[in-house]
Amino acid sequence: MPIPTTMHCVEIAAPGGPDVLRLTERPIPRPGAGEVLIRVAAAGVNRPDVFQRMGSYPPPPGASDLPGLEIAGTIEAIGEAVDDLAVGEQVCALVAGGGYAEFCVAPAPLCLPFPKDYTAVQAAALPETFFTVWHNVFQRGRLQAGERFLVHGGSSGIGTTAIQLAKAFGAIVYATAGGAAKCQACRDLGADRTINYKTEDFVEVIAASTGGRGIDVILDMVGGDYLNRNIKCLALDGRHVSIAFLNGSKAEVNFLPVMLKRLVLTGSTLRPRPVPEKAAIASALRAQVWPLLDEGRLAPSIFATFPLDQAADAHRLMESSAHIGKIVLAL
Repeated sequence: MPIPTTMHCVEIAAPGGPDVLRLTERPIPRPGAGEVLIRVAAAGVNRPDVFQRMGSYPPPPGASDLPGLEIAGTIEAIGEAVDDLAVGEQVCALVAGGGYAEFCVAPAPLCLPFPKDYTAVQAAALPETFFTVWHNVFQRGRLQAGERFLVHGGSSGIGTTAIQLAKAFGAIVYATAGGAAKCQACRDLGADRTINYKTEDFVEVIAASTGGRGIDVILDMVGGDYLNRNIKCLALDGRHVSIAFLNGSKAEVNFLPVMLKRLVLTGSTLRPRPVPEKAAIASALRAQVWPLLDEGRLAPSIFATFPLDQAADAHRLMESSAHIGKIVLAL
């Protein structure tokens, strides 16, 4: 199909609630050196998109002001110095912005092929959570087979991915979630023990379930008062990885147990990092995770899809936390 000169996209008219998301038209971006232009068939919706819409998570310098951090579609044009991709290939990609649009520019090293028999909606649900979980759980947290792993928010997009990846690589998986249905969904994905945080104290459950040994790696998206509770749960030489702060980014910490148990407290953000650093994560995913997707041993958990002009409804669902897994815009 010929490339038009303009495209439909969703922009943030002003910081605020979901109603500030506005369908509009803009010129189609052009790929620069090391980039490709993708005709977007589907785009993932993620919590950082909500934060950007509210004005608390601005795009990094040089990135599109449009929301959307992951896309899937067909390569329509290629910039200079791109040798390993071709026009017509179907790829999913991690982007720093611009995903809520009919066309989006992506760094070539951050493009990955559709797994075997995947639709665009399935492929679009992969990049943001798989890049995030792989880097934080396996590269920063150094999770090993046989270790105990705890993810908070197990029914979220990140959580459903973390459960599956940790289980696939031989970990014993614990997950917190809010409600019986969400806990069951986590068990269906492979969690060995789920904890309903509305009715159970995860610190007490972990102590009882592990015989007091504790957890080796914790992936935390809650922050705030969870930090000290997580420290209580960690085993000797445990690793705590922070990737978000739904309960706030500040906490007063007693470092005595950190020292006595030789703990590692770490964390990261993905969006503002240089392309070469994210490319290294993409390379690891292609080698170690994409074969599992091709074999059907892993799969994104997709809760709902919306057309592009209903992005506001997708954000309302995200903010309600009623979903289990991913929300995707299908163009």
